[in-house]
Amino acid sequence: MSALIGRSAALRWVHLVLGGALLMPYWMLSLVLLISRFGDQDPGRTVLLQFLALALALPMAAVTALVPLVRVLESTAARALGLGGAAELATTASQSWAARRRTAAWYVQHLLLGGIVSGLSLAVPPAVVVLLAFPHHAAIPIWFGETDVPLPLLALGLAALPVLANAAAGAWLARTAPALLGPTPDEKLAVAERRALELAQRNLLARELHDSVGHALSAVGIQAAAAGRVLASSPEFVAEALRAIEETARAAVAELDTVLGLLREDQVADPAAGPTLAELSSLLRQLELAGVPVETRAGPGLAALPGEVSRAAYRIVQEGLTNVLRHAGQVPAALRIELADGVLELELSNPVGAERPSRPGGGRGLPGMAERAAVLSGECAAGQTGDGRWRLAARLPIEGETS
Repeated sequence: MSALIGRSAALRWVHLVLGGALLMPYWMLSLVLLISRFGDQDPGRTVLLQFLALALALPMAAVTALVPLVRVLESTAARALGLGGAAELATTASQSWAARRRTAAWYVQHLLLGGIVSGLSLAVPPAVVVLLAFPHHAAIPIWFGETDVPLPLLALGLAALPVLANAAAGAWLARTAPALLGPTPDEKLAVAERRALELAQRNLLARELHDSVGHALSAVGIQAAAAGRVLASSPEFVAEALRAIEETARAAVAELDTVLGLLREDQVADPAAGPTLAELSSLLRQLELAGVPVETRAGPGLAALPGEVSRAAYRIVQEGLTNVLRHAGQVPAALRIELADGVLELELSNPVGAERPSRPGGGRGLPGMAERAAVLSGECAAGQTGDGRWRLAARLPIEGETS
């Protein structure tokens, strides 16, 4: 019932009347051109010219609808007046000929249906008033002859005509709005690609924040705890721990500033940002001051690694050593970094140590390391060995295609 006389019907009637108003300039121009060419002395010919003017006006409207901005205007009006339902309508100008053709089709049907509904809305009310003013019968021709119909009943039927036309035209526009004013397949694909890129950037930023800030907080916390335990007995160790805390905090602030800068709308997350294996000695020094001596075996050629491989390797080692601090405590660790047959091999192992409470929900370090390796078409795995140690191993192809 609301489609006939409710708020939805009223909004659609407004939209259709606007279409009829937009049709008038095209129709009048077409009519002037036809009359100037064929004349208007014959009343019958004049009526015919008016219909021909309508047929000529619609292609003219279609041509003007190819202007890219028309799509935005029509979509905005349709959305404001309740057409399209929950479907997504375009919010940008037409960027392709496919979008322009769809907009032209919508514009033509909007103007045509709007002209019909507007004409009925203007012509029917006076006709109904006239019929009601003469409460007699009228002879209505039917298939087998004529029949007498009361004029009030005829007026009632005539009054329902624009209501039904408005409901039918509004329903058709609402049904076709998503197809003609919605995004094209190419636009949907572009949106999906942008969404995938945004998600990839968010995952990159999340990994960078987790690895850099998480490592710094873990190292600072353990160094501060160790300094507090020997505050009275070993001032030299406390001084060294405070210097290490200062260096770690300064480095973390610098990395955090870099990562947060990438969150600005005018910047794009850069996978080339971040430390490389060239900063590995500083990382190992921080761990040693935190009570985790690391026996390191580094093979030749690490300085010549591609930047993306070197950065991923540094982050994997950093997260692995941070996990040693978090879960095993102050235990010695062994690190091996070597190149073998075009693959960078990383192996970090440590005693399992005492069981420590974990954070609710688990950490994100292991999935993050696996994601970093997968980006380089590599692999990363971690787990407990049979001799009571924890082992982290990663393989990063040097020439692997990124995904």
